[in-house]
Amino acid sequence: MAESKAVLAASAAINRGHSFAEELRRHLQAVQAAKQQDLAKLTATSPSTAEQEPVMQQLGDELEQLGYWLTARFTELVRLLEISAELNKALILEDILARIYTFFKDVIPYDRIGCALIEDDGEQVTAYWAKFTYENTPQITPGYSAPLAGSSLQTIIDTGKPRIINDLEEYLAEHPESESTRKIVAEGIRSSLTCPLIADGRPVGFLFFSSTEAYTYDGLHQDVFLYLANQVAHLIEKSRLYQQIMDLNKRLVAANQQLQDKSARDALTGIYNRGAIMEFMQQQLGQSSRGSLAILMLDIDFFKKVNDTYGHLAGDLVLRTVANTIAQCIRPNDRIGRYGGEEFVAVLTDITEAQAAHIAERIRSKVAALEIHADEQLIKVTISSGGVWLAPTTNMQLSAALATADKRLYAAKRAGRDQVCFS
Repeated sequence: MAESKAVLAASAAINRGHSFAEELRRHLQAVQAAKQQDLAKLTATSPSTAEQEPVMQQLGDELEQLGYWLTARFTELVRLLEISAELNKALILEDILARIYTFFKDVIPYDRIGCALIEDDGEQVTAYWAKFTYENTPQITPGYSAPLAGSSLQTIIDTGKPRIINDLEEYLAEHPESESTRKIVAEGIRSSLTCPLIADGRPVGFLFFSSTEAYTYDGLHQDVFLYLANQVAHLIEKSRLYQQIMDLNKRLVAANQQLQDKSARDALTGIYNRGAIMEFMQQQLGQSSRGSLAILMLDIDFFKKVNDTYGHLAGDLVLRTVANTIAQCIRPNDRIGRYGGEEFVAVLTDITEAQAAHIAERIRSKVAALEIHADEQLIKVTISSGGVWLAPTTNMQLSAALATADKRLYAAKRAGRDQVCFS
């Protein structure tokens, strides 16, 4: 809603500008015609050429000056319309301010442009952005904040009009308590133009045009700046709304990702659950140009005895510890999941058969070396595993690959457990 209002307001302002431009064009034509008519009348009615010349010269000079003024205002207005159109292309506030810095140079002289925004509570003004042409160290940087109430900026908001300070050094001498003036003078600024940014009657911030020369803004037409400030204020509101939407979308995407990740995890061990590891294996096998792949089926030996002897809480501790040990033995691109009960699946990608067998053996030895303490009791476990290695050219369904790995797992069990079987 706020964005729509901003766009409509900007569109209305541009339409008003076009109407005014047409009116100026008609004025210019009327001035030229009047000039010719008045000169003709003076020539026809004047008693002598000598008496005509001073009057004609004065009238001609005045009409010419008026023509120059109208031409300048017309050119200025056209430029404002071009700037408005350019600013409306931007959505992000930083982009809008960067465009202001680029395109306002033809309308307003400056060595520095700054933007400060009024906080949502209306109590503080915080520097948001600044850009300058000089090499002096900036004294007012983004994040600098000051109270709005009782400040000279509050007066600008109350009047709704720009403020010009022609000599900042003189102003500082008269207002030594002004910290922001002291900082900006130390930065080398000597005159400034401050425009209030008001959107739909609500103050949103300020634009600061600053010059290293005194009296840079003396005699400038404030209506020009009010027009620009009105455009910028609505664009800032639009960009704020857009940024809020973008931030909300990012949070929603992050929250959704967390939910997806949580739903893919086994509640006890924190590794992938059966559904997630099955999906990962299917994705790997379904790739048209996949690399080599190895699938390990791993099972804790005599796990029922652990539960019966030490209790289910101890059994849960064993499951978590073994799962963590397996996860530490595989590589970052590999995956591990809980297949069911005390059985795990490890998926090793882009790997040779020898490397896969080496990882399986490392898992076996690391688990065998574990010392798990539960209620002051030492628990020792071993693990058996069976694996299948699939070359890039091997065409095998997931069910067949799992069946092969499972068959080899039971071969390891029959061989005495605490074994790895890859063939």
